[in-house]
Order: sequence, then C-alpha cells, then structure tokens
Amino acid sequence: MSEINLTKRKEKCENCTKQCNKKNSHDGAGSPQEEDEVSGKVRNTTESSQLLLSACLSCDGCVSEDENVKISQQSLEEVKRVLALNKKCDASKHKVLVASICPQSLPFFAVKFGVQVTEAAHKLCGFLKGLGVHYVFDTSLAAGFSILECQKEFVQRYRRKHHDSQALPMFTSSCPGWIRYAERVLGTLVTPHICIARSPQQIMGCLVKDFFSKQQQKLSPEKIYHMLVAPCFDKKLEAVREEFYNSLLETRDVDCVLTSGEIYDLMGQRKVAVDKLDSVPLDHVLGESGDAALMRHEGRGSEGFLEHVFKHAAKELFGQDVHEITYKNLRNRDFQEVTLERDGETLLQFAAVYGFRNIQTLVHRMRKGRVPYQLVEVLSCPGGCLSGRGQAESEEGRLDKNLIQQMEEVYSSLPVRLPEVNPALHVLYHDWLQGQDSPQASILLHTQYKSQNQNQSQPPHMQW
Repeated sequence: MSEINLTKRKEKCENCTKQCNKKNSHDGAGSPQEEDEVSGKVRNTTESSQLLLSACLSCDGCVSEDENVKISQQSLEEVKRVLALNKKCDASKHKVLVASICPQSLPFFAVKFGVQVTEAAHKLCGFLKGLGVHYVFDTSLAAGFSILECQKEFVQRYRRKHHDSQALPMFTSSCPGWIRYAERVLGTLVTPHICIARSPQQIMGCLVKDFFSKQQQKLSPEKIYHMLVAPCFDKKLEAVREEFYNSLLETRDVDCVLTSGEIYDLMGQRKVAVDKLDSVPLDHVLGESGDAALMRHEGRGSEGFLEHVFKHAAKELFGQDVHEITYKNLRNRDFQEVTLERDGETLLQFAAVYGFRNIQTLVHRMRKGRVPYQLVEVLSCPGGCLSGRGQAESEEGRLDKNLIQQMEEVYSSLPVRLPEVNPALHVLYHDWLQGQDSPQASILLHTQYKSQNQNQSQPPHMQW
C-alpha cells in the first residue's frame, strides 16, 4: 500500500471506531459483548488480547515495522532510482527492467484512455518503455499455471476426502488480503485448507527471475529488476513475503509492485498525452515464438479459479462436460454458489465469497461445521480484483461504481483462452519445469501457508 493510502485508511478506521464509541456512550452502557461489537473490539474468551477493526486489512494495523520498511521500497521512487542507475556509467549496477501487468489492470487504463483494451495495453507498454523499461509482459500466462495447479490439487484433495479431514473444503490462494487474514487471524482453522499453488503474481516472479533471466537473457536473477502493475495494494505485502526472497542473491521474485493508480498518477505528473504515446505490442517470455495476444480466463474478472476448477472437476471426477455455469446469489452478489447435480444428487457445490463481511459469514459456518462447499474462491475485495482499491477508488476514498462497471464491460470483451489449450504453457512445463509433476514444478509453482495466530485452538471472533 502506498504511504498516503495507509495513513488515510488508518484514520478512517480509527474515526469509525471513535464514532461508534461516542454513540455507545450516548446510548448508555451496555453489556461487555455489546460494547465490543459497537466499538469494533474482539474479546477473546481464552486470552485477554483484543483485536480492533482498525487492525484489519483496510489499514496498516497488521503491518510490522520490518514489513513497513520493505513496503516503503515498493514505490515509484524506488523504480526511479533503478532507472537513474541505468543511465550512469557504472555498468555493474545496470539492470534489465521487466514490467508485468495484471490483466485486471488493463481495463482501468482502457477506460481512462478511452480506447479498446488492446490499444490501452500497447499505449501503456509504450509509456513504460519510454521510461526505460526493457520488457513488458502480461501475467495471464502465470495465471494459467496457477489455475492448472489449482485444478490438479483440488482433484487430489477430493479423492482423499474420506481419510483426510482437512482435504476439503479447499480455499483459493490468489488473494494476498485473504491469505494475510487467514494466517494472522484464523490460523489452523483454515490454513490447512488453502490451495498451495502460488498466485499468478508470484509465478510470474518465477517466470521472470528463473526462466526469463537464465534461459532468455543469460543473466543471474539479481540483474533483473521486476516490477508488477496490479489493481490491489495488498499485492505489495505478498511481494515481500520471506519465501519469495532469495537471500543468497539478495533478490525478490517481484522487486516492486505498483498499483494501476500509481502508474496513472505518474503519467499525470509527466503530463503525458495518451494520443501522443507510441503503441508498442507487449513482449512474451518465450520471445518471438510466443503469442502476446491479449486473452483472459473465464470468470468475473478475478482469473476465474472457481469456473476453471469446477469444469475440470466435473469432467475429471464425474465425466460430465459443463459448458455454462449458473451462479446462485445467496447473501448478495458477492456470496454466490454453483452446483453440479445428477439424478437429484449434488455432486459438486462451490462458492465465490468476496469481501470480508462475507468471508466472516463463511468462517462462522465453518466453525459450526456447516460449510457444504468443496471449493471456495475467496477474495478480500467486494466485487473481485477489478474493484481493487489501487485502481477503483475515487479521490474521496470510495469505490467508483461507474468506473467498476465500465471495467467489467471492458474485461468481458477480451477473448477467453483455456489454460489447457495454451501452447506456451505446454512448452514451459516441458522446457522450464521438466514436466508437470517434476520436483522443479513442485518448488517453483507451489508454496506453503502457515498459521501466525498465537491462539491456535480458537481463532478470535471479529465483527465486520
């Protein structure tokens, strides 16, 4: 998160809490539980520790001092520093700059530029290369890896569900906001259920720092500076996780995450006229042999893990071809479920749960053993990744619903390509990873999520 946004959000959370406390004092004293619910405090019955709403992911309450230092390096100033070093005579400090763009960021630029999404991608590429960036990729290839690994893991979990109580439900792992909440607050209630496939961002980091640097550029990974453009501030937190840092080479898989809004602000600072920008096609990690055409995966704008896994599982486990998926709204549009039925029997039941209020409802049900789902696609942002606050927030600090609607329309206009039929993925599985089930694939495409909650037995109850 940018420093400005962190400060603004923290003040917002504290102000909300103060207003609730003020209201509570006017209404008269209530029970301790009522006071906690109003003030945003969470009272743990087994420990004296309390959790405040101001410690949620809407602010920097859960960011440690060490993390804060690392996140401060996820900034435009750091990118400018690297660009400046490349212009100096000391070639030993020069780096190859690579920018990776999330597909969910491109609709933002298309709307802001007033052009089609492909043209927006080319204009953005032209701008970045004008700054001094050498290669510009989009991360859909990495998302394809993540989806395929998620599909494979779900089938494995489903087949061992009768002798492994933690096999199901499986929670998706692409959202760093959700992962942070799961590790820091929920602990072992959910961490064994989280899919271990790396997120598209971190697989892209491996593609750039392992495959592209070594096989395409013949360079050591630390000679590559990898920045990523994303719709969400929480991606900065993901980039600084210790497991994605090579201590021997002192380099990260993703060196810097900038939000779509930060890039757009930079264009404003430089008084860039969009119509004057060169349109430059995106690059591909495979070089000229790769297809850099813009594609998307199925789903509502968040890589579509639910839809891809659902269709794959229906075919793999039950021999059924599913072409269209019908979502059923439960609490709201951000809490939906999908079912596969045969002869009156429910074979599969998946859910899409977006936003922390809905996540909390899911957690309550899980504690009571009332979660019927085999897979849950969990995202911390209401509305999904297109609604990330790194691009969908207005100057007043609220979500710009009109902008989000336009971005959804733009995103849906992109053609869909299933990862199973993407030839680049087959090439990389063979040439880079030495096979889909190789030790190399296991190391570079997977990670582990561990509880960081001190109270393992009973995760704290939170009011959202």
